[in-house]
Formats: sequence, structure tokens, C-alpha cells
Amino acid sequence: MVTIRLSRAGSKKRPFYHIVVTDSRNRRDGRYLERLGYFNPVTRSDNETRLSIQQDRIDHWVKLGAQTSDRVAKLLKDQAAAA
Repeated sequence: MVTIRLSRAGSKKRPFYHIVVTDSRNRRDGRYLERLGYFNPVTRSDNETRLSIQQDRIDHWVKLGAQTSDRVAKLLKDQAAAA
């Protein structure tokens, strides 16, 4: 099954997540099919972007049958409400 989920990057106590499309059997930070954006939960200033998503690519993958993880679904919902 293809999943849209977060892949962790960044250093210790400074998380940074890539939003990726991957096979659900792959490791969390392992191989992925496509990178669709990023999520930075710890922004230092107001001019840093907290969330960046390629919505058209997410729609494409969901149309093909990809499942979103709970956290990614919440981020998409929050971004839609803010826009």
C-alpha cells in the first residue's frame, strides 16, 4: 500500500519532517517515491515557513489510491482551514 507520511530529518531536539509518498513497508526515514513538501514544527521566527505542501501532487497520489497518515491528514485539514 502506498502511504503519504512524515519522514524525520533535522538534528537532535530540532525536528524537521519531509512529507513523502512511500510504500508502507519501508522504514520511516527510508526510501520514498516522491517528496511532496515539508513540516517544520520548531520555527525560530515568523518569516520561516512552518508548512509547505504541493497540494496538486497530494491530490494526484490520493486519486491513485494513496492513504494519508493521521498526522498528514491533520496538517492538510489545518492548511485548508487557514487558507
